[in-house]
Amino acid sequence: MPGIDDTLPFISLGIAVLTISDTRSLEDDRSGTTLAERITNAGHRLADRAIVPDDIEAIRGAVQGWIADPAIDVVITTGGTGFTGRDVTPEAIEPLFDKRMEGFSAVFHRISYDKIGTSTIQSRATAGVAGTTFIFVLPGSPGACKDAWDGILATQLDYRHRPCNFVEIMPRLDEHLKRGKLKG
Repeated sequence: MPGIDDTLPFISLGIAVLTISDTRSLEDDRSGTTLAERITNAGHRLADRAIVPDDIEAIRGAVQGWIADPAIDVVITTGGTGFTGRDVTPEAIEPLFDKRMEGFSAVFHRISYDKIGTSTIQSRATAGVAGTTFIFVLPGSPGACKDAWDGILATQLDYRHRPCNFVEIMPRLDEHLKRGKLKG
Protein backbone atom coordinates (compact mmCIF):
# COMPACT_ATOMS: atom_id res chain seq x y z
CA MET A 1 0.00 0.00 0.00
CA PRO A 2 1.47 3.41 -0.88
CA GLY A 3 2.06 5.84 1.93
CA ILE A 4 4.50 7.71 4.16
CA ASP A 5 7.17 5.76 6.03
CA ASP A 6 7.54 7.75 9.26
CA THR A 7 10.80 5.99 10.11
CA LEU A 8 12.55 7.91 7.31
CA PRO A 9 13.67 11.55 7.56
CA PHE A 10 11.94 14.30 5.61
CA ILE A 11 14.26 15.93 3.05
CA SER A 12 13.51 19.56 2.25
CA LEU A 13 13.85 20.55 -1.42
CA GLY A 14 14.44 23.94 -3.02
CA ILE A 15 11.39 24.64 -5.18
CA ALA A 16 10.90 27.64 -7.47
CA VAL A 17 7.48 28.82 -8.67
CA LEU A 18 7.01 30.67 -11.95
CA THR A 19 3.67 32.21 -12.85
CA ILE A 20 3.15 32.93 -16.53
CA SER A 21 0.73 35.82 -16.99
CA ASP A 22 0.42 39.14 -18.79
CA THR A 23 -1.88 40.50 -16.08
CA ARG A 24 -0.89 39.11 -12.67
CA SER A 25 1.31 40.59 -9.95
CA LEU A 26 2.58 38.87 -6.80
CA GLU A 27 -0.27 40.50 -4.88
CA ASP A 28 -3.05 38.93 -6.98
CA ASP A 29 -1.34 35.73 -8.16
CA ARG A 30 -3.64 33.19 -6.50
CA SER A 31 -2.14 30.18 -8.28
CA GLY A 32 1.45 31.06 -7.38
CA THR A 33 0.39 31.76 -3.81
CA THR A 34 -1.44 28.42 -3.62
CA LEU A 35 1.73 26.62 -4.68
CA ALA A 36 4.04 28.69 -2.45
CA GLU A 37 1.87 27.98 0.60
CA ARG A 38 1.70 24.26 -0.10
CA ILE A 39 5.46 24.08 -0.68
CA THR A 40 6.33 25.76 2.61
CA ASN A 41 3.57 23.99 4.59
CA ALA A 42 5.02 20.68 3.41
CA GLY A 43 8.43 21.66 4.81
CA HIS A 44 10.17 22.51 1.55
CA ARG A 45 12.01 25.76 0.85
CA LEU A 46 10.49 28.26 -1.58
CA ALA A 47 13.78 28.93 -3.39
CA ASP A 48 12.38 31.63 -5.67
CA ARG A 49 9.14 32.95 -7.09
CA ALA A 50 8.61 35.10 -10.15
CA ILE A 51 6.07 36.21 -12.72
CA VAL A 52 6.86 36.51 -16.42
CA PRO A 53 4.63 37.41 -19.37
CA ASP A 54 3.28 34.88 -21.86
CA ASP A 55 6.45 35.04 -23.94
CA ILE A 56 8.56 32.03 -24.95
CA GLU A 57 11.91 33.74 -24.38
CA ALA A 58 10.91 35.18 -20.99
CA ILE A 59 9.55 31.83 -19.78
CA ARG A 60 12.50 29.82 -21.07
CA GLY A 61 15.03 32.30 -19.68
CA ALA A 62 13.57 32.18 -16.17
CA VAL A 63 13.42 28.38 -16.15
CA GLN A 64 16.94 28.01 -17.59
CA GLY A 65 18.28 30.25 -14.82
CA TRP A 66 16.68 28.03 -12.20
CA ILE A 67 17.90 24.83 -13.88
CA ALA A 68 21.45 26.22 -13.59
CA ASP A 69 21.00 27.10 -9.90
CA PRO A 70 22.21 24.22 -7.68
CA ALA A 71 19.93 25.42 -4.86
CA ILE A 72 16.82 24.68 -6.97
CA ASP A 73 15.73 21.05 -7.23
CA VAL A 74 12.24 21.57 -8.67
CA VAL A 75 10.57 24.19 -10.87
CA ILE A 76 6.79 24.46 -10.94
CA THR A 77 5.15 26.76 -13.47
CA THR A 78 1.53 27.84 -13.52
CA GLY A 79 -0.26 29.33 -16.51
CA GLY A 80 -0.07 29.28 -20.28
CA THR A 81 -1.03 25.64 -20.85
CA GLY A 82 -4.23 26.23 -22.82
CA PHE A 83 -4.85 26.61 -26.55
CA THR A 84 -5.15 30.36 -27.07
CA GLY A 85 -2.56 32.33 -28.98
CA ARG A 86 -0.86 33.57 -25.78
CA ASP A 87 -0.59 30.06 -24.25
CA VAL A 88 3.03 29.14 -24.99
CA THR A 89 4.38 27.61 -21.79
CA PRO A 90 4.77 24.01 -23.09
CA GLU A 91 6.47 25.34 -26.24
CA ALA A 92 8.88 27.34 -24.08
CA ILE A 93 9.75 24.59 -21.61
CA GLU A 94 9.48 21.22 -23.35
CA PRO A 95 12.64 21.83 -25.48
CA LEU A 96 14.56 22.10 -22.18
CA PHE A 97 13.62 18.55 -21.10
CA ASP A 98 16.28 15.86 -21.25
CA LYS A 99 13.50 13.41 -20.45
CA ARG A 100 9.72 13.81 -20.59
CA MET A 101 7.49 12.56 -17.79
CA GLU A 102 4.49 11.23 -19.70
CA GLY A 103 2.91 9.77 -16.57
CA PHE A 104 2.56 13.17 -14.91
CA SER A 105 0.18 14.45 -17.57
CA ALA A 106 -1.83 11.22 -17.52
CA VAL A 107 -2.26 11.22 -13.74
CA PHE A 108 -2.93 14.97 -13.62
CA HIS A 109 -5.72 14.61 -16.20
CA ARG A 110 -7.24 11.66 -14.32
CA ILE A 111 -7.35 13.69 -11.10
CA SER A 112 -8.65 16.75 -12.96
CA TYR A 113 -11.33 14.73 -14.77
CA ASP A 114 -12.83 13.74 -11.42
CA LYS A 115 -13.26 17.44 -10.57
CA ILE A 116 -13.99 19.23 -13.88
CA GLY A 117 -14.92 16.43 -16.26
CA THR A 118 -13.99 16.64 -19.90
CA SER A 119 -12.83 20.25 -19.50
CA THR A 120 -9.49 18.76 -18.41
CA ILE A 121 -8.59 18.25 -22.08
CA GLN A 122 -8.19 22.02 -22.41
CA SER A 123 -4.92 21.81 -20.46
CA ARG A 124 -1.54 20.83 -21.87
CA ALA A 125 0.00 20.14 -18.44
CA THR A 126 3.38 18.47 -18.85
CA ALA A 127 6.51 17.60 -16.92
CA GLY A 128 10.06 16.46 -17.39
CA VAL A 129 13.61 16.52 -16.16
CA ALA A 130 16.26 19.01 -17.33
CA GLY A 131 19.70 18.12 -16.04
CA THR A 132 19.06 17.41 -12.36
CA THR A 133 15.93 19.59 -12.07
CA PHE A 134 12.37 18.33 -12.10
CA ILE A 135 9.99 20.66 -13.98
CA PHE A 136 6.20 20.61 -13.70
CA VAL A 137 4.07 22.76 -16.04
CA LEU A 138 0.62 23.37 -14.56
CA PRO A 139 -2.48 25.25 -15.68
CA GLY A 140 -3.05 28.74 -14.30
CA SER A 141 -6.02 28.06 -12.04
CA PRO A 142 -5.66 27.68 -8.27
CA GLY A 143 -7.79 24.52 -8.46
CA ALA A 144 -5.43 22.89 -10.95
CA CYS A 145 -2.44 23.84 -8.78
CA LYS A 146 -4.14 22.29 -5.74
CA ASP A 147 -4.95 19.13 -7.70
CA ALA A 148 -1.39 18.73 -8.96
CA TRP A 149 0.22 19.42 -5.57
CA ASP A 150 -2.23 17.49 -3.39
CA GLY A 151 -2.73 14.59 -5.79
CA ILE A 152 0.80 14.08 -7.15
CA LEU A 153 3.59 16.40 -6.06
CA ALA A 154 3.11 16.33 -2.27
CA THR A 155 3.90 12.61 -2.17
CA GLN A 156 6.36 12.36 -5.05
CA LEU A 157 8.46 15.19 -3.58
CA ASP A 158 8.48 13.51 -0.14
CA TYR A 159 11.43 11.17 0.43
CA ARG A 160 9.38 9.17 2.91
CA HIS A 161 6.73 8.19 0.35
CA ARG A 162 6.70 4.51 -0.56
CA PRO A 163 7.00 2.53 -2.71
CA CYS A 164 9.04 5.19 -4.52
CA ASN A 165 9.42 8.95 -5.01
CA PHE A 166 11.35 11.53 -7.01
CA VAL A 167 13.64 12.52 -4.14
CA GLU A 168 15.31 9.13 -3.89
CA ILE A 169 16.34 9.19 -7.56
CA MET A 170 17.64 12.77 -7.54
CA PRO A 171 21.30 11.77 -6.95
CA ARG A 172 21.18 9.73 -10.17
CA LEU A 173 19.40 12.20 -12.46
CA ASP A 174 22.62 13.33 -14.13
CA GLU A 175 23.97 9.84 -14.94
CA HIS A 176 23.22 10.39 -18.63
CA LEU A 177 25.14 13.67 -18.53
CA LYS A 178 28.14 12.00 -16.93
CA ARG A 179 28.36 9.27 -19.56
CA GLY A 180 27.09 11.26 -22.52
CA LYS A 181 23.59 11.61 -23.87
CA LEU A 182 21.76 8.35 -24.40
CA LYS A 183 21.54 7.31 -28.03
CA GLY A 184 18.15 6.82 -29.70
